[in-house]
Order: sequence, then C-alpha cells, then structure tokens
Amino acid sequence: MKKDGHVHTPFCPHGSTDSLELYLQAAINLGFTELTFAEHAPLPASFEDPTPEKDSSMQLNQMEEYLEELNHHKKKYAHKIKVNIGLEVDYIAGYEGEIASFLNKYGHYLDDSILSVHFLTVKDQYYCMDYSEETFGAIADHLGGVQNVYKLYYQTILASVQADLGMYKPKRIGHMSLARKFNRVFPHEFREVQKIEEILISIKKQGMELDFNTAGLRKPNCLEIYPSPWIVERAIQLDIPFCYGSDAHSAKEVGLNYSEFQKIVK
Repeated sequence: MKKDGHVHTPFCPHGSTDSLELYLQAAINLGFTELTFAEHAPLPASFEDPTPEKDSSMQLNQMEEYLEELNHHKKKYAHKIKVNIGLEVDYIAGYEGEIASFLNKYGHYLDDSILSVHFLTVKDQYYCMDYSEETFGAIADHLGGVQNVYKLYYQTILASVQADLGMYKPKRIGHMSLARKFNRVFPHEFREVQKIEEILISIKKQGMELDFNTAGLRKPNCLEIYPSPWIVERAIQLDIPFCYGSDAHSAKEVGLNYSEFQKIVK
C-alpha cells in the first residue's frame, strides 16, 4: 500500500482551487493506492477564528456538499485508488464539547481523520500559532520566550491526545512538531524529552498513530519534517504507527518527499 493520508481540497479557503480530480490524478500518476482527503473541519460555532481573513477552515454549511463530492469521487475512482473521506479536526482547548458534538454528528461519514493543534490560548486570547512569523513572535512575547511557546504547544498536543471527544475522535495526531515551522526565524531546540515521552506514551496507550508530515520541508523557515526526526526515532522505538501525509494544498504537492517517509519509517 502506498498512501497519502493528509490531502486538502478546493474546499480549503487558504488553499488552491485545484479540483478533486486533479489531486486524484496526481496521486494515481505517482503510484499511490490510497488517499485521504482531510479538509480542515469547520471550527466550533462559538469560536472566533483569530486569523485576519477568517479562513482557517471550511464553513459548516459546506459539510453536506463536501461529503457528497467526496462520496462521488470515492465511487468514481474506486477501480483506480482507495479514496478515504476524512477531516483535519482542530483541537481547541476549552471547546472540547462542541468538537465532540460535531464529530458525533458527522463522524460516521468519515473513513480516516486527523487531530491537529493550530490554535493556542494565551491569557484568554487565541492565536493561530502557525499563521505567520509575526503571530508566532507575538505569542513568544506574551509568554516570555520561544521556549514557553513550545511548552504551551506540547501541553496542548498532550491535551488533544487525552481529550474525550467521543467515539469518532480522530486516530491520528497531525504534524506533531508544527511549532518548528518558523525555527529559522526563532531558533530553538526543544529537548524536553520527558514531555515528548509523555505525549508518545499517551499516543501509544490510546492506540493512535502519527502523521509523518512533509509540508515543513516546503516551508523556507522550517525545512524539516513534522515530527522532528528525533521524535520520529523514539516513536518508532515505541512501535507507534506512522502515516505519510503530504499536507498538500494543491495537486502538485501530492506525494512530495514521500522518499523521506520510505527512508526513515519503512
């Protein structure tokens, strides 16, 4: 099996308008036998998207069309590639109840999903941590340094793993070291092994897996995979499964750097 488990769609407001067909043809041409469309799930209704354009996710009123389109393509391409209907669900501290309610309503339509952390809360204010260098810098200023951003990020990752989000909670943790997206602007080596170990042990106990996400290799201020290689190494030692994810936001990004996954994990 050759799977890309993290692919976005034209429903992404901050992505490309490439059609589902273009994504699928790209995957087929590269020899992939399975693909998960994992669009950013609608954010909780009472949560205000802190990004300037309010474009972190698709809207709730798009869900029916999203499911219908993916179902159509799942059947249309069944003889060429296995298409999974999925979502990338944001874990947002304090909104667990609304997230669980959303999953209870739509979870039975999903084949495969990802649970990610993009939003951090600092003094009752939410930030999209990976939105921009400026946003990351603002969080660091509020928290008293980059080290504390990492601490808060990994605390939130642990909370996402341990959160009770109901029976349809995603089984895969997305881009676990996303805090390193701007590491060339805000250089820092977070080596709190005990915290990472706690997260990985919790993932293992929950029977979850990790997103081996190559998007960081395409980010000029990152140039790394997510999770960081030393975290990947420890997760392999713990027999935690990985799923390759291009995190493609355009058809041309499908399957990018799959060789890194083969080299390190397979």
